[in-house]
Amino acid sequence: MCTVCEKRFTRKGNLNEHRERHTGDKLYTCTQCEKCFTTRQYLRSHMNIHTSKYKCSECGKCFPDNKKLTRHSRIHSGEKPFECSDCGKRFTQVAHLVVHSRVHSGEKPYNCHVCHKAFSRSSTLHSHVRVHTGDKPYKCSECNKSFNQSNNLNRHKRIVHLNIKPYQCPYCGMQFSTNGNLTLHVHTHTGAKPYSCRHCSDCFSQLHVLKDHLLKSHNEGTWLSCHICPKKYSYRAQLKTHLRRHKLYTCSVCPRRFYTAAEVSDHYFVQHSNIKHFGCGLCGKYFRHKETVKSHFKMCSVNMGFSDV
Repeated sequence: MCTVCEKRFTRKGNLNEHRERHTGDKLYTCTQCEKCFTTRQYLRSHMNIHTSKYKCSECGKCFPDNKKLTRHSRIHSGEKPFECSDCGKRFTQVAHLVVHSRVHSGEKPYNCHVCHKAFSRSSTLHSHVRVHTGDKPYKCSECNKSFNQSNNLNRHKRIVHLNIKPYQCPYCGMQFSTNGNLTLHVHTHTGAKPYSCRHCSDCFSQLHVLKDHLLKSHNEGTWLSCHICPKKYSYRAQLKTHLRRHKLYTCSVCPRRFYTAAEVSDHYFVQHSNIKHFGCGLCGKYFRHKETVKSHFKMCSVNMGFSDV
């Protein structure tokens, strides 16, 4: 039995190969293109790209049989034959629909053996386990920052280093760096509320709002409590943001303290640096403080004959 996700195997070799998925180490290398994989099974599946006769005419990707090629071709054709009976969302594969349906049913079959937290996807459990092990196998080549998930690394590169926003709203043209943010934004146009409460008739446009509702109205779930004050939150990100309010940052020049590193940085550049951020739009003269440029602008407008400005 795997000690991480409690999955059972009949052969020790299969168990050892399965464990490699949790570590994130890519020990298996393709001899054709030198791409690396975490398990031998993933490498074997990848090798079909180089040897298979079933090739996609759109992108050139190869598959071991015609069934998988047909399923893949839906990506290019846009065909989504599998529809969710709860919210109407459509999918190219029935497996994706099964996973999605757990959003509505609340089913979470994958449990962490350390904290017993449950997940609807096995991949999410594998990533979560790294919270306990501290393993962060995905490192950014630009700044060396490490991540426990490959998608977190890709999102980090896209937002921080490349500033790419590939997801565009079809209603207003607004662009987003992640598909999740776009999906949430589109709900403001359509008014869609795909997340329904299984205890009452209430529906919500965002999953985290549903989670808050379940905790507050039906006492379902687990609150995350602050260890310093009585406040509690439904999401770890909310608690993490709140905890920053307890950790005060002190200015290195004066005794003033701030709640965030960004606040103390802004204070330093405005109050203690020689950089003059604020400019007069009439004469072009720059000042260190916002209030100083406001007073100067009034005097400058009078001197230049713009007393009514």
